[in-house]
Amino acid sequence: MGLSEGNQAKTVWDNPAEIVRSLRPENPVLVFAPTILQDRARQFIEGFPGLVTYAVKSNPEEAVINNLVAAGIRGFDVASPFEIDLIGRLAPMAARHYHNPVRSTAEIAHAVAAGIKAWSVDSRSELDKLFAQVPAEDCEISPRFKLPVLGAAYDFGAKFGATPDRAAELLAAVAARGYVPSLTFHPGTQCVDPGAWEQYIRTAREIADKAGVMPRRLNVGGGFPSWRVHGVEPDLPAIFERIGTVTAEVFGENAPQLVCEPGRGLCGDAFAIIARVKALRDDGAVFLNDGVYGGLTELPMIGNLDRIDVLTPQGERRSAPDAGRVVFGPTCDSVDRLPGELALPGDIAEGDYLVINGAGAYSVVTNTRFNGFGELQQLTAMSLG
Repeated sequence: MGLSEGNQAKTVWDNPAEIVRSLRPENPVLVFAPTILQDRARQFIEGFPGLVTYAVKSNPEEAVINNLVAAGIRGFDVASPFEIDLIGRLAPMAARHYHNPVRSTAEIAHAVAAGIKAWSVDSRSELDKLFAQVPAEDCEISPRFKLPVLGAAYDFGAKFGATPDRAAELLAAVAARGYVPSLTFHPGTQCVDPGAWEQYIRTAREIADKAGVMPRRLNVGGGFPSWRVHGVEPDLPAIFERIGTVTAEVFGENAPQLVCEPGRGLCGDAFAIIARVKALRDDGAVFLNDGVYGGLTELPMIGNLDRIDVLTPQGERRSAPDAGRVVFGPTCDSVDRLPGELALPGDIAEGDYLVINGAGAYSVVTNTRFNGFGELQQLTAMSLG
């Protein structure tokens, strides 16, 4: 469908329905609503009882970084030389915490040269690499510890984190060498239960007592949820309140300064993917122009996003009763299938569009071009409703 000059020049749309009506895009579109991102950033800044640092890995788009800075975010969790340099360029006055606990000697050297002052570590071998290159003056090293995962969509402890006993040994070693001693953990992704943080905070006090060192700061990680499914809207204020209350209870007057590093909890709800129905099989299966090799990579691991509107090419919402549908992506690989079934309107038709809300986290960075698919246009809208 040809585009008018007005449509070609338009930079901010009202909502996804207007995009569908006007453009009828053949390839997937990622729609960004900066107002939603800035509102969520302010919710964290005003509600979390400490420093908010954004986990850049979840969505490193420059527009995301710029809008977070505009909303007041002053810290970023960086996991690579690329992310260190990105934030150094876009937010030169912001704090950068290099909390990927495994780094090559070349990556450490790059970070030292860039002025990184905050590090995490989860093994003695990695700590020795930091001792060899990182100057102690005004530099913070935070042992990262892990516990059996509770209430998370998947467990980061399978890859990162020391046992509490080892974390105590690391914390004591950090303090003995003259670095600023702190602690950090990550409860796992998409934690909707405030209790996911409580046991970690209590264990942090046990680690501090065992090491004989009170941490200057306690980074409670990410794990803050985005709104993925109907009926399970995250209660961020309850999570913030539990973190603050438990920290005060277990540390008392020695309470460390708190830090968090949300990724999806900040950016997830500020984006929607518009995917088009390529075909309907005789058995009712739906084929989309996006799938697990594109912007929907996470879904088989973490579960479907079900905050979905189905629009006709004219931008009208389908409203027939829902029916369970198997949904495939566009590639030739049979793995390219969303988990289980999606509840979609019974009158869905080829050429319709699915507006999949809550798709801002990891949808850009995991997108591939497998099979020649994966082109993902990015547009801006005032709202996603």
